[in-house]
Amino acid sequence: MRFKAVLFDLDGTLLDRDASLALFIDDQYERYPAFQKVQKDVFTKRFIELDQHGYVWKDKVYEQLLAEFQIPGLRWEELLEDYLQSFQKHCVGFPHLIQMLSSLKSCGTKIALISNGYGQFQYDNFKALGISPFFDEILISEWEGLRKPDPAIFERALYKLGVKAEDALFVGDHPDSDIRGSRAVGMKAVWKYNSTFSPNVEADGIIHELDELIKFIFNAG
Repeated sequence: MRFKAVLFDLDGTLLDRDASLALFIDDQYERYPAFQKVQKDVFTKRFIELDQHGYVWKDKVYEQLLAEFQIPGLRWEELLEDYLQSFQKHCVGFPHLIQMLSSLKSCGTKIALISNGYGQFQYDNFKALGISPFFDEILISEWEGLRKPDPAIFERALYKLGVKAEDALFVGDHPDSDIRGSRAVGMKAVWKYNSTFSPNVEADGIIHELDELIKFIFNAG
């Protein structure tokens, strides 16, 4: 195999965040009767809009929801804490996740995670997928004091893995943070297609499903 290491983003790459969020919202709506003055589909739609694919932190989302729907008796701080503690219970990975990681590991490939976000929250979501045994290194921006696309976080991961940039592949769904960021340090990069972004992404490969990654790697090697 050409690549000695494959490094991954989490949200939108390994974790199906949209599906996970929908499951969480449904559960939280049922557990908080005060929400139920609003129709579930209306509440869910607005939550997802305000969330902006995870790029708006939930303090702002809950503040806006409570104000817009005039929901009494709830504080955004309480809802945020519930999100932090409960979201991990609803995390689901994309199809073929375990098979793909197993295939990489069986070839002796080193595997790492680089995720932007809050340390414990992201780590809990990662663990909830049941894939931590496959990973050699885990870097989360809050804990590292660095965020993608800063070259330093990619270089730190490569150093920890003991591999050179030219021997490593990065897989992610964000054109800037993941693809441009990893390529800037000399890594190859595969974009996991995300319809949120323009399809004109300069990457070394594009996949729609995780099982396509193995085909790409062997074809590239």
